[in-house]
Amino acid sequence: MRAFTSDTFVLPLPPKHAFPMAKYRRLRERVDAELLDVDLEPARPVTRAQLGAAHDQDYVERVLTGTLSDKEVRAIGFPQIPELAWRERHSTGGTLCAARAALEDGASANLAGGTHHAQPDRGQGYCLFNDAAIAIRALQAEGRIRRALVVDLDVHQGNGTALCLAGDPTAFTLSVHGARNFPFEKATSDLDVPLPDGTTDGDYLQAVEEALEAVLERFVPDVVIYNAGVDVYAGDRLGRLAVSAEGVNARDALVVDTCRSRGLPIAVTMGGGYAPEVEHIVGLHLHTIATAARLG
Repeated sequence: MRAFTSDTFVLPLPPKHAFPMAKYRRLRERVDAELLDVDLEPARPVTRAQLGAAHDQDYVERVLTGTLSDKEVRAIGFPQIPELAWRERHSTGGTLCAARAALEDGASANLAGGTHHAQPDRGQGYCLFNDAAIAIRALQAEGRIRRALVVDLDVHQGNGTALCLAGDPTAFTLSVHGARNFPFEKATSDLDVPLPDGTTDGDYLQAVEEALEAVLERFVPDVVIYNAGVDVYAGDRLGRLAVSAEGVNARDALVVDTCRSRGLPIAVTMGGGYAPEVEHIVGLHLHTIATAARLG
């Protein structure tokens, strides 16, 4: 299986901003060392035109030229530095590369991505560009796909993806998330499954399975983009759910196996993960990649 990495840039971030980014370099290192059936490839950056197919062009230009307002920068949560915009073009490109590879190989992964809070005209919650929406629009423009499904299992609702793809019958957005978690003003996905605080493995896996079955009974995609956020894990600082590591692993197997059994190409993105120890986050993400490689 091919996996795409954008973690070759050293970002000069202060410590409070560096922690959410630390997992990506470590994940690449462990995939390279431990998953011998995964071929790492550098992600290619998306173009301005590809960004503009999912976002307002004025917003794209403000990000790329470093002219966002202070209010916009606060909503994103990262300082406005040129290196970040350049990395995000590669990180977003990793999802597009993974989706193309999935169409050829059955499964692929981006060792970043899942930036599902980015909306057509703004960023939010550590998300500058919406990688899933950009990848779908690019694949459609290239004539590679007509219909796409976004399976978003990050603990936070995929509000930006829902807004970027709203009203489009060729794209279906599914979000299974914490009901009382960020963003506190939710968007409307094609199917939202809000879960109460403290949801444990059994109820969580049942909710995911039932949601997948409901979607696939009425919508047949050409590709699935899977946001495999591991912040549903009970030890996550921002999660509020109580899913064990085994439950997270079972969820990934459920999603990938469902796609495989139906012959659906799947591109996996990492999404969130904020456990106190970086290695705990990386271990969960690593298992996601291993599952995609094994079952895909």
